[in-house]
Amino acid sequence: MSDLHLATDEEFVRVGSRNRGLPANAAFGWLRAGWHDLMSTPAPSLAYGLVVFAVSAVIVGGLFLFRLDYILFPATAAFMVVGPLMAVGLYEKSRALEQGKAVSLARMIFVRPASGGQILFVGFIMLGLALLWMRAAVIIYALFFGWRPFPGLDHLAPMLFTTPIGWAMLVVGTAVGGVFAAFSFAISAFSVPMLLDRRTDAFTAMGTSISLVWNNRPVMITWGGIVLLLTLVGLGTGLMGLIVTFPVLGHATWHAYRTISPEPGVKE
Repeated sequence: MSDLHLATDEEFVRVGSRNRGLPANAAFGWLRAGWHDLMSTPAPSLAYGLVVFAVSAVIVGGLFLFRLDYILFPATAAFMVVGPLMAVGLYEKSRALEQGKAVSLARMIFVRPASGGQILFVGFIMLGLALLWMRAAVIIYALFFGWRPFPGLDHLAPMLFTTPIGWAMLVVGTAVGGVFAAFSFAISAFSVPMLLDRRTDAFTAMGTSISLVWNNRPVMITWGGIVLLLTLVGLGTGLMGLIVTFPVLGHATWHAYRTISPEPGVKE
């Protein structure tokens, strides 16, 4: 029994040591650092943001072209799930600036993660999570409105906000979406930068990310709110805002990782 208690105490110390003791407003420091990285040789970052804008515009246009606009809002949520993976090149620029190396768009596009193909494995998991989230949204709509055809975006707001069924769907949809959002944020907040920076496996990176997010909840809740707000700003400006907001968030995420994640070789 004594060995069992000893192991439990050691595990408690190891996990508890991942609490960095950061105040909630430390997240704004990451945002400032991200802006600084954007303005340091801004052309590659803005070009990167322009590519994200163009890809997003093509996807949204395709949804309307093929009359799939009913999954527009779930697709927007899915964008936030896969966003950390799309920002790998921005992490690479911030790392290069940190190391005093040259920065170029080619370096940001042709990234060589230290973990190799493990980062693609995380990408597949995140993509699967995004697709599952989109499917869940369609199922929730069907549960409340049956097989009624999607009324179109023009009639969506009155249907949701002026009927009891719409209110109920909003409550359930928000709760389910919150679970997906929290889980996707926890596994991706630090796993993708870690796989870029270190030679490790996908499950270790995701598990470490979850642990670091959980043990630093005040600052990570603030950071999650900032990510959500700036993403909504980017989307709400007809996607044009993503040209700036996406690079800022990508660079800032790297600084969040460098602040909270332990140094390689440090045992916790």
